Amino acid sequence: MLNQDTASLSHRVERDLRLDLFRGIGLWMIFLDHIPDDVVAWLTLKNYGFSDAAEFFVFISGYLAGFIYGPIIRGGQFISATKRLLTRVWQMYIAHIMLFLLFTAQISRTVRRFDNPMYTDEFNVHTFLEHPDILIGQALTLRYKPVDLDVLPLYISLLAISPLILWCMVRRPNWTLLGSILVYIGARVFDWNLASYPPGTHWYFNPFAWQLLFFFAAWCGVGGVAKLQGLIHSRVAQAIAVAWMAFALLIVMSWHSSFLESLIPKWMVKVLYPIDKTDLDMLRLTHFLALALLVVRYFPRRSEILASKWLRPMVLCGQHSLPLFCFGVFLSFAAHWILVQHAQGGLRALWMQLFVSVGGILIMIGLAWLLDRAQKVPDLFVDVTEIKEGRPAVEAGKA
Repeated sequence: MLNQDTASLSHRVERDLRLDLFRGIGLWMIFLDHIPDDVVAWLTLKNYGFSDAAEFFVFISGYLAGFIYGPIIRGGQFISATKRLLTRVWQMYIAHIMLFLLFTAQISRTVRRFDNPMYTDEFNVHTFLEHPDILIGQALTLRYKPVDLDVLPLYISLLAISPLILWCMVRRPNWTLLGSILVYIGARVFDWNLASYPPGTHWYFNPFAWQLLFFFAAWCGVGGVAKLQGLIHSRVAQAIAVAWMAFALLIVMSWHSSFLESLIPKWMVKVLYPIDKTDLDMLRLTHFLALALLVVRYFPRRSEILASKWLRPMVLCGQHSLPLFCFGVFLSFAAHWILVQHAQGGLRALWMQLFVSVGGILIMIGLAWLLDRAQKVPDLFVDVTEIKEGRPAVEAGKA
């Protein structure tokens, strides 16, 4: 339980609906990107630049950690902040394990019922079905992860060390950020990563590399963004950001056009590739930062458009990101299964892709609405001692 001072600090934190909006958009993009060969996935960020929804979520999570818990730690309530952060870590860990068990069960049932072993190989669960006794232990230690289940372990690992990092950041923000940069460089130069399963593999999202984006965002959340106002409002910086995003668009489009590909010099190809997601390539990082700079500059926190009813579904999804992400994993597999089993190509396949994509997003919106309504239902507490004495003792609305 937070004491009165900590509670007042938490109460003064004003919700930034932009973060909820972009988290909601990110959830939709992840759902669409997880459906192989889906034409609607062309609407997602990864098709127009180096970064994608993963950077969205890591940055927003880091910013919220700094913005919410930084003032609490600064107020001398490090233990309270640590308790709340580790409670969140535990919730995410439980969510990941439940997601893992249900996801593998979903795939194994599909394989048996439709006699199609493609799914086990495609989603990296073949080994689990052959050796569940070994793989369950590996899953519990976050070493074994099927396809599409890589991102939660990254959040768990980063959030688990965030109390110590935030404590340092509140006292020495710039030095702490420098330490994060050095760890990133070490990961890139010396191939630091956590071991995965089977032996010889590593985490798809390298926490030693992705921590830079997370803790840079936390640095912004504890007050660093105020130091960047000159850069954010600089016309030179904005021009560079626009130019970099245009360049990224050209490179990404060259992947789909032989003519554009022919325009890219050979020396540039050697410099650019591979654009590594595992170790958070600088091309991805700088592309996302350029996008973030423009969003912060031209999309103010109290923008009137945030109250629009058209954006409300995205905001709602963003406000329930953990359950929506887990549910989206099941939806994406279900959509993939429908397309494999029932879409045979041609115009029918196109309509099926539109159907499963739009239908999945509508289901996510419906679940977000139900979760939001459930949060508004007052809790009921019964005083057992008063019941024994025969007095009516139900009190509504207490938390």
